[in-house]
Amino acid sequence: MESFTLTRKEMACLLLALDGKHNQKPLQVLQAAWTKTHQYDLEKGAGLPAFLSTLLPPIIEKLIKGNELKGFSLHEIAALGQLIEYSNLSITSMQNWVKRDFKPYFDCPKAGKKYSLNQAALLFIIDDLKSNLDFESIRKLFEIVFKKPEDEKADLVGPIQLYASYTSMFEELDANNDQLLDISGHLKENPHQDILTEEAIRSSANQFANQLPNLTDNQWEAVRNILLIAVISIQTSYFHSLSRRYCNATLFLSPE
Repeated sequence: MESFTLTRKEMACLLLALDGKHNQKPLQVLQAAWTKTHQYDLEKGAGLPAFLSTLLPPIIEKLIKGNELKGFSLHEIAALGQLIEYSNLSITSMQNWVKRDFKPYFDCPKAGKKYSLNQAALLFIIDDLKSNLDFESIRKLFEIVFKKPEDEKADLVGPIQLYASYTSMFEELDANNDQLLDISGHLKENPHQDILTEEAIRSSANQFANQLPNLTDNQWEAVRNILLIAVISIQTSYFHSLSRRYCNATLFLSPE
């Protein structure tokens, strides 16, 4: 059966919809995501068999039924994370993050006995950033943006908003959806092509950071840099996924 997958931006839209801060309802976000990847089936009138062959985890079934979810168990967050394309999120990793590596941010579930939507977004952010950064570096960045783990009102930008911002940035910079950042202006005679990539990402990060109110110059620059780092981390995640696929294929198909 085919797996139900979401881009990172679609996952961010789903979290925003569950939080009542999106122009679509959660089910509509899921419908749009599935429809986008099944246009051929729908045009041929084969939408029903295509959907029936799609594997749906229980958490998605809950959302399809219209359940109003304001929090998730760790297993539900892991199930959602495994829907994200080119992600390698596991329940074991998240248990380590919650209980040890990032414990202050998860010491107390903030949606009754479950983790809040913001805490779910935070786990997805950690999964992205770890593609390029060690945990100590990620913690230091979190200390700048999420100043008081126990008080979300002190955040420079909320986890869902941060996740939505950099995932939107990546999709804007990858307009043709080939998982590679679209950078124009490369010339054979130019020996410094890396500058074009950095400038394109930084310019996009500037635009998104400018949308955030009440930041000092230092805070604005920190948020801008985190957005830039996160976009690069998504790109890295794609290459990591590609490497794993070829490694697994080589090991599986190689003769004994």
